Amino acid sequence: MASERVETVVAGSHVEVEGEGGASGRKSASLKTSLSKILWHGGSVYDAWFSCASNQVAQVLLTLPYSFSQLGLASGIVLQLFYALMGSWTAYLISALYVEYRTRKEREKVDFRNHVIQWFEVLDGLLGKHWRNVGLFFNCTFLLFGSVIQLIACASNIYYINDNLDKRTWTYIFGACCATTVFIPSFHNYRIWSFLGLTMTTYTAWYLTIASLIHGQVEGVKHSGPTKAVLYFTGATNILYTFGGHAVTVEIMHAMWKPQKFKLIYLLATVYVLTITLPSASAVYWAFGDMLLSRSNALALLPRTGFRDAAVILMLIHQFITFGFACTPLYMVWEKFIGVHGTKSLFKRALARLPVLIPIWFLAIIFPFFGPINSTVGSLLVSFTVYIIPALAHMATFATASARDNAVERAPKFVGGWTGLYSINIFVVMWVLTVGFGLGGWASMVNFVHQIHTFGLFTKCYQCPKH
Repeated sequence: MASERVETVVAGSHVEVEGEGGASGRKSASLKTSLSKILWHGGSVYDAWFSCASNQVAQVLLTLPYSFSQLGLASGIVLQLFYALMGSWTAYLISALYVEYRTRKEREKVDFRNHVIQWFEVLDGLLGKHWRNVGLFFNCTFLLFGSVIQLIACASNIYYINDNLDKRTWTYIFGACCATTVFIPSFHNYRIWSFLGLTMTTYTAWYLTIASLIHGQVEGVKHSGPTKAVLYFTGATNILYTFGGHAVTVEIMHAMWKPQKFKLIYLLATVYVLTITLPSASAVYWAFGDMLLSRSNALALLPRTGFRDAAVILMLIHQFITFGFACTPLYMVWEKFIGVHGTKSLFKRALARLPVLIPIWFLAIIFPFFGPINSTVGSLLVSFTVYIIPALAHMATFATASARDNAVERAPKFVGGWTGLYSINIFVVMWVLTVGFGLGGWASMVNFVHQIHTFGLFTKCYQCPKH
């Protein structure tokens, strides 16, 4: 009954109320509404799938061959499969906690039609303010640096088409372009963008695969990885970061008309992502081997052609879209903090969001280390945000027998019920805490500091060839 109640309320929150007017007015309004629904208003399971897949793989597609050069081919493939499965599991946990929270609030007659539920609010409602504060810190910090990474990637990619400007200048330019994302209200309005983003990245992935195979192996190619523990765990944390894109799960679910159907969406999105990341990373590593250790962007090693330029342009557009994915939850947190989240004025909300962009722009200019910054963010932030905290929160929420008996989302039978679920959660926490945060944090910080010593902060053109 609880699940049915949630479905009814969520579906009802998107009901259009027909105003007064004649037949011609209704016809015109109907046409406008139909066009708006096609391009703008998305809340189906397909929209959620496109949003999850599109958000999960963007610029990281270009750094996975770099990770393979650090890990070796076998470890690269195994870790992609392993973290894809683990990421899908914790995304399921987040979705279960969202439905639990929303159901409890709906029973209290709380109306969410003018309010977007976010992860920190789920933690607050289920476990209290201390959990809320921890979740808010990690989630916002991760999304902040996730936005920074997309901005860095834009500058890194466009340089391979036009090197008349250095990467820092391109960062200024794309920072201004990405500011237009303040006009996208919520994930409910990403329908066409999610579709385009995933289509563009799919093209780029298969371009990398086919171009590398046609290019063939460079003369004297070596595949020495793994050679050092520092490089191995740096590469591993980049893959941890790759499949940690579910920091926006709650916002995507809230945009759905029937959020209970989200359960398997992230898993299915991850399966698709693997079909484009595994072939592309393997092919580029096969062709260029250890050369990737000094080129974190795979596009840097492929010869310039019309196909490569197209891949760069399409990736730029997708990175712009993914910037919006990462920034939108930050915009909403800021709106709630200053008290404008409930306003219906899009212009007022857009204006209020602009200060969020300032630290993102600034950090992208300070740390333009495309590739190494992914691993650092993965180990220090992603490990807690989307792996450790969701697993611990789920266990804490259903710690009592009465909570388990009354749970909206029961423990899946195929994992062994609640006992199996708790066992998996404990494994996730211990693994990520030890390997992801511990060893990964050590390795990625050593590598990150090395980049600072080699290139310096505020470097104008990271890893640019000398003219």
